[in-house]
Amino acid sequence: MSKIFVDACLRKPTPYTPVWMMRQAGRYLPEYMEVRAKAGNFLNLCHNPELACEVTIQPLDIVGVDAAILFSDILVIPNEMGMHLEFIKGEGPVFKDPIKTQAEVDALLGGEDAADKLTYVYETIKLLKQRLPEDKALIGFTGAPWTLATYMIEGQGTKTYNVCKKMMYSNPELLHNILRKVTEVVKYYMIKQIEAGADVVQIFDSWAAAIEPSMYDEFSWSYMVEIAEFIKSKYPDIPIIMFPKGVAAFIERGLVYGNFDVFGVDWGTPMAMAKEKLGDKYVLQGNMEPCRLYSKERTTQCVEGIQKIMQGEGHIFNLGHGILPDVPVENAKHFVSECQRVSKK
Repeated sequence: MSKIFVDACLRKPTPYTPVWMMRQAGRYLPEYMEVRAKAGNFLNLCHNPELACEVTIQPLDIVGVDAAILFSDILVIPNEMGMHLEFIKGEGPVFKDPIKTQAEVDALLGGEDAADKLTYVYETIKLLKQRLPEDKALIGFTGAPWTLATYMIEGQGTKTYNVCKKMMYSNPELLHNILRKVTEVVKYYMIKQIEAGADVVQIFDSWAAAIEPSMYDEFSWSYMVEIAEFIKSKYPDIPIIMFPKGVAAFIERGLVYGNFDVFGVDWGTPMAMAKEKLGDKYVLQGNMEPCRLYSKERTTQCVEGIQKIMQGEGHIFNLGHGILPDVPVENAKHFVSECQRVSKK
């Protein structure tokens, strides 16, 4: 049975434009909060294939999206490379011993050895393939090497990225060595997700905007492209989505390139500009401002506006970043139904 989401990624005809939401399995759903409470904490939930499977499927049943995205966290990668990850209330994810030296980089597990340790992720995917409706696609994902490196170097989330950027400008060789090591793990992690059953994979660069546009290719995009090329060399028919957040200037200057299928457009990038620059080469995904979900009227206005620009061709509806925890479930359902309404052919 064909999957509407996979067909859209490959620019095949679809009865309407499919829709899903980043962070759709999450805190805005009371059902998710119940499962998370049962797990004890966030990391336990990521490590429990049965429960991770349950929360991955919830948005399909409750909100009506056209694809499921694997429930996990980008930081399971550095965790399995040997960095000790904790989620601390009020602080978020924390690595107690951030990377400062080449010796610390060398001590990390790399390549396929590190990817092999993420068995709970692959087990979750296998369970999902048994339980998902045949017409619903499963999206696997990873953080981009730059986004992962920011946590590994800063030790936690940051607003300034000053430790990473100090390294970028004063010791670029060390930063590149970290990025290369992470890239090799991500390559195998993506392949193993596909082999477990992922239909599509997405590479998130959540902190892309921390890098000035003239440096973005060197320190992030080129590594993402390398991962995509590696995936395509082994699984040419698996769609790949790239989502770098906050790179309107990089797009506008015509610097996006690579062997992938879908480009995720963040809410700060005008959809018309993205279509002009990238629409001939890539299917575009996005890009509603997530805070519009607080208003059904503003949601409808935006969905109709995006549809007018894209005309249902080479497009997947999504938010321009993740759904926020206090969005009413009814409003999320409204977004999905409006996307389907305006694009029905």
